[in-house]
Amino acid sequence: MTNPPTNSAIIWFRNDLRLRDHPALGAAIKAGLAPLPVYIHAPHEEGEWAPGAASDAWRLRSLVALDADLRQRGTRLHVFAGDSLVTLQAIATASGASAVFWNRRYDAAIEARDTRIRRELRQRGLRADGYNGSLLFEPWQVETKTGDPFRVFTPFWKAALSKWHPPRTLPAPDHLPAFQSMPGEVAIDDLRLQPSPRWDASFWNYWTPGEHGADAVLHAFASGGLQDYRDGRDRPGRSLTSRLSPHLHFGEITPWRIVEALEAGPADQRAAYVRELGWREFAHHVLHHFPHTPDTNFNPRFDDFDWADPAPAALHAWQHGRTGVPIVDAGMRELWATGWMHNRVRMIVASFLTKNLRIHWRHGARWFWDTLVDADLANNTLGWQWVAGTGVDAAPYFRVFNPVLQARKFDPQGEYIARWVRDREGMDDYPDRLMVDLADSRRDALAAFAKLKAR
Repeated sequence: MTNPPTNSAIIWFRNDLRLRDHPALGAAIKAGLAPLPVYIHAPHEEGEWAPGAASDAWRLRSLVALDADLRQRGTRLHVFAGDSLVTLQAIATASGASAVFWNRRYDAAIEARDTRIRRELRQRGLRADGYNGSLLFEPWQVETKTGDPFRVFTPFWKAALSKWHPPRTLPAPDHLPAFQSMPGEVAIDDLRLQPSPRWDASFWNYWTPGEHGADAVLHAFASGGLQDYRDGRDRPGRSLTSRLSPHLHFGEITPWRIVEALEAGPADQRAAYVRELGWREFAHHVLHHFPHTPDTNFNPRFDDFDWADPAPAALHAWQHGRTGVPIVDAGMRELWATGWMHNRVRMIVASFLTKNLRIHWRHGARWFWDTLVDADLANNTLGWQWVAGTGVDAAPYFRVFNPVLQARKFDPQGEYIARWVRDREGMDDYPDRLMVDLADSRRDALAAFAKLKAR
C-alpha cells in the first residue's frame, strides 16, 4: 500500500450511494483534496425513525455496489459503526484529513445532528460543508410571497418551476487515490443489515440496488413506460411507472439525471412524470418546515378524531393481505414479496386502513416504514396523511376510496389481482368474505367525521 495522500477530505456517504453527480465528492476534487470515502453506520442517531428492515436490506447491497465501484477506481469504501461525530474526528486524526464533506439530508433528527457536527468539526479547525445532493429544490428555496412554507402542492410546484435550474450531470471520476486502513474499520457484513430470517429473499428477483441498477431501471423506463406514463401510471397491472423510488431514496441516482434522460421523450408524458418528482420535492419541503408530522397530525383537529382501537387480528389481516378485498390484499402481498407497492394501490390500501377500518394512519406508516425498500420519511408521511385527510393538501376525510370500484377502474382485466392473489394462492384458501362491510364501514367513518366537525 502506498502512503496515503497528505491533503485529503473525508467524503461522508449517507443516502447518496453513487459516484456520479455527487456534489460532496466533486467539491473535494475541485478543491484539490484527495477524497477519502467513508460510511458510518449510526441508526441510533435517527431518532424515532431509524431505518426499517427492508431499508437495511437494500442499504447492504447498495453499500456493496458502491464499494465495488470505488475499487474499480483504485480505492474502497471505509466502513465504520458508532457515533458519527466521534468517528469523523477519529478518522480525521488518523488520516490527516483537513475537511469533511457530505450531501445534506432533511429529516429533523439528521438536520439537528449535522448542524452539531458541522459546528464541532469547524471548532477543531476542519472545513466542514454540506451540499444538495438529492433535490431539485432544497426545502427553504421555495416559499410563498409572504415568505411562508407552502401547504398546497399546486402553488408550490408553480413557484418551484419558476426557479427551474437543474444542475448539470457530471461523470464519476476515473481514478481515486487509495488510503490505508484505519482503526475501527469494519466489514460491510459486520453492520448486520441482513434481516433474519431472510424474509426479504424474494425482493432481489425484482431489484438490483446500486448505481448500475438505477441506470438500468431508468433506461427501461425512458425507452418503454414513459411513452404511456400519463394515463398508464394508475394501472398497477402494467409496468408503466418508473420504479426509481428506492434508487432515489438511497441516492443511487439524482432527480436531475432522470430529468435529463427523459428529455427526448414525449413532452406531455415527461411533464407528467416530472410533476410526480415535484411531489417528492413537496414532501421534503413539508417535512423540513413541519418536522412534527411523521408522528402527529398536521391538522390538529384530528387529534380528537374517534379512531378505532386497532384489534391485533384486524391489523394483522391488513398487513398480510387477508382482508378479503382482492385489490387491497394484492397490494399488501406485492409489498411483502417485492418491498414495493404500486402508488395507486398504496392509496387504496391506506384508505381501507384509515377509513374502512378506521385505524390511525400511524400504524400504516410504521408498517410501510419497515417493509418498503423506498421507505422515505418525507414521502411516507405526506402520503399517509394525505390519504387519511389529516395532512397538508390532504384528500378530504370524507373521500373514501371504494376498493371494488378502484379495482374495476384501474385493474379492469384483473391482471394485478391475478398476479398477487389468485396466482399465488388457491382461491379455496382465500378469505370467503370481507373483514368489514364496505358500505357500513364507510358510513361509520363519515359518522365519526361528522361527530368531529360538530365539536
